[in-house]
Amino acid sequence: LLAIPDPLGLNATKKLQACRLEQLNHYPDFNNYLIFVLTKLKSEDEPTRSLSGLILKNNVKAHYQNFPNGVSDFIKSECLQNIGDTSPLIRATVGILITTIASKGELQNWPELLPKLCLLLDSEDYNTCEGAFGALQKICEDSTEVLDSDMLDRPLNVMIPKFLQFFKHSSPKIRSHAIACVNQFIISRTQALMLHIDGFIENLFALATDEEPEVRKNVCRALVMLLEVRMDRLLPHMHNIIEYMLQRTQDQDENVALEACEFWLTLAEQPVCKDVLCNHLSKLTPVLVNGMKYSEIDIILLKGDVEEDDEAIPDNEQDIRPRFHRSRTVAQQYEGDRDGIEEDDDEDDDLEDDDTISDWNLRKCSAAALDVLANVFRDDLLLPILPLLKELLFHPEWVIKESGILVLGAIAEGCMQGMIAYLPELIPHLVQCLSDKKALVRSITCWTLSRYAHWVVSQPPDTYLKPLMTELLKRILDSNKRVQEAACSAFATLEEEACTELVPYLAYILDTLVFAFSKYQHKNLLILYDAIGTLADSVGHHLNKPYNIISSSYVLSLVPSPFSQSPPTLFPLPHLYFFLALSSSLSQCLSSVATALQSGFLPYCEPVYQRCVNLVQKTLAQTMLHQSQPDQYEVPDKDFMIVALDLLSGLAEGLGDNIEQLVARSNILTLMYQCMQDKMPEVRQSSFALLGDLTKACFLHVKPCIADFMPILGTNLNPELISVCNNATWAIGEISIQMGAEMQPYVAMVLHQLVEIINRPNTPKTLLENTAITIGRLGYVCPQDVAPMLQQFIRPWCTSLRNIRDNEEKDSAFRGICTMISVNPGGVVQDFIFFCDAVASWVNPKDDLRDMFGKILHGFKNQVGEENWGRFSDQFPLPLKERLAAFYGV
Repeated sequence: LLAIPDPLGLNATKKLQACRLEQLNHYPDFNNYLIFVLTKLKSEDEPTRSLSGLILKNNVKAHYQNFPNGVSDFIKSECLQNIGDTSPLIRATVGILITTIASKGELQNWPELLPKLCLLLDSEDYNTCEGAFGALQKICEDSTEVLDSDMLDRPLNVMIPKFLQFFKHSSPKIRSHAIACVNQFIISRTQALMLHIDGFIENLFALATDEEPEVRKNVCRALVMLLEVRMDRLLPHMHNIIEYMLQRTQDQDENVALEACEFWLTLAEQPVCKDVLCNHLSKLTPVLVNGMKYSEIDIILLKGDVEEDDEAIPDNEQDIRPRFHRSRTVAQQYEGDRDGIEEDDDEDDDLEDDDTISDWNLRKCSAAALDVLANVFRDDLLLPILPLLKELLFHPEWVIKESGILVLGAIAEGCMQGMIAYLPELIPHLVQCLSDKKALVRSITCWTLSRYAHWVVSQPPDTYLKPLMTELLKRILDSNKRVQEAACSAFATLEEEACTELVPYLAYILDTLVFAFSKYQHKNLLILYDAIGTLADSVGHHLNKPYNIISSSYVLSLVPSPFSQSPPTLFPLPHLYFFLALSSSLSQCLSSVATALQSGFLPYCEPVYQRCVNLVQKTLAQTMLHQSQPDQYEVPDKDFMIVALDLLSGLAEGLGDNIEQLVARSNILTLMYQCMQDKMPEVRQSSFALLGDLTKACFLHVKPCIADFMPILGTNLNPELISVCNNATWAIGEISIQMGAEMQPYVAMVLHQLVEIINRPNTPKTLLENTAITIGRLGYVCPQDVAPMLQQFIRPWCTSLRNIRDNEEKDSAFRGICTMISVNPGGVVQDFIFFCDAVASWVNPKDDLRDMFGKILHGFKNQVGEENWGRFSDQFPLPLKERLAAFYGV
């Protein structure tokens, strides 16, 4: 089981191991065997025993509900008897197993667990005490909310005072466990902790100079969280706490220093920051600046980035693997949003990302702290920092010089006004640093210059913009991948700031970006697509010149060819990860370039479209083969199909009605019909998003399939699967607008589910909004069928849509509600104040919609009479009353 030969390679071996484990799980005694190996088979080596426990942990996660009672009881008993094993590895494994069982809802069904673990804390045997504390710490981390609930009769009332007793234990490991356990309940302001808050803080102060780094780290973590929740208790001691955190930010242990550095980030968000920190700035600034240097360990870990010429080295799998791909979810827009898709923000303007070393380290935290403090103190921060900058920026050692350039970028936003006087000297120096022999200096210089792009663009172009643009374009073609990435991101920022100032240089820019495609590995291609999309947004129709169309469109023909040649299961893994990430990057790029070029580049999109369709078709074919012959064909990886569907959505959104001829020449609607019925929710989610986008772009081809599609959409209005339900709801709304009165036969299939969803407590905002819009649209095209239910949904309908921005979807939904009110005015009477509030949320409705609002408002006022209207409108908040009076004269 644990040592399968590997003639087929790592992935094949993993699959074989998983298959064998799954087969073994059919034997009732298998899990008894695993717990026996972990706890009793002392003749085996510790790693083997621990591995047996970890396999059991995975079985608990996947199959615990199927364990026979005797087996689960035996496992629980063995865990508690062996929590004090002499081996730290075995103790830790038993603790992980205990908390995994607890997290499966077993805290309620294992009532003796917490009392027993708390009792074991008093054991004179160190191993037993430490093992029990280790398990309790994991339970506190994984089950924080349950522990602070009536469900378990609030065990924290006993546990927290118990933990506090161990803050002074002779063992540093026990002290560390005790603080870590209590720390889990600070942010949630657990009542049991708040009752002992003074004793907790007093104990923290007593441990401030503990010789054990892990204890000091947990003390710092506690103080950082207390800043957010009990500033009142810290304020009297703030001077001493700040002095202490200054010391700990310079701790020899970097983990302690990192926790302490978080203090400055959190303090900067507090209203008292300026008052309590102003007298410490001269001490704090050099500490943060010093923390912004690369450490020796960082440089060792970054050796690939320090080496100059790495552009020909293929990306590692971890370099191009996205954190995750989330299927497309359609959401409404708010003021300031750039699009209607919910995505993780990955701002290029964030502090530069050393993604080849730890995700978060002292350098990044120090830089982020300096950034936020610059926004608090503004130009007052320059007094202590300018002398340091002068020394750093011109230092002969590259590591120190690099940190100075990072400092200069970190203070850019907060200290911009004060820095303006120095920029005429500093910007040319930074442009020179773009040619530094060290790649890390070149890359950080790209980022810092992007932070000052707004000032550069405000000056005469020949003085700063042209030299900066010229050097950044050279760096886009740098021989180092890290520099390429930084330069592309910086250039995208410059494009946003410069806009049409770049028009005279468009041919040069496009030549550079097109040439970069021949140099870049997978990861940087994604950033290159972003730069091209941003360029199209920035220069608009100026891109619509014959040469520029060819250059821009050429970019879109360069999607890696393996997608059209290999069946999904044979794709090299890096190509999968690239394709996952490409789905969002390319669709945004397409949308921007399509707007700028209209249909000039349509031929270049066809290969991308066809590759996506082929991917969907091959994955569906392999799924059918597996279903009919599971022993001969394995389950395909449906990530490919999901991403292909999302990329097709991006094409439909970017190309608009230009996609019609591509749809006409393909079988995408047949494939989509199959995807809409797939067992995997993410596949259905993406197929419904694609259905909505194709409905908007080329309904001519969608309409013949509506009778087949609508029953499927109706059965997917299940709010337990939020994103699937959301996209199905949105697609129904889009179909309603296109179908008009022909939607009538399908209203009964969906209306009751939609009304149930909009009235469901704790429904996510995005689903509520899309549900409200779809109900409004159904009412717009079939008012006689929807209006009778008006009273059942009008209140949540109004509250759901009051905050979204004015747009076409909101417009059609409100036309629907007005039409339904005219059919069934009695349905709105009880909740008319909510309708008034929703009407007032409009910033600039179209004239005929404004007339519809006015007619309903005045009709209601006339019906109830002036006196009753006066009493009714007196309930309105003053802003609502004033807005209705100003816009509608009521």
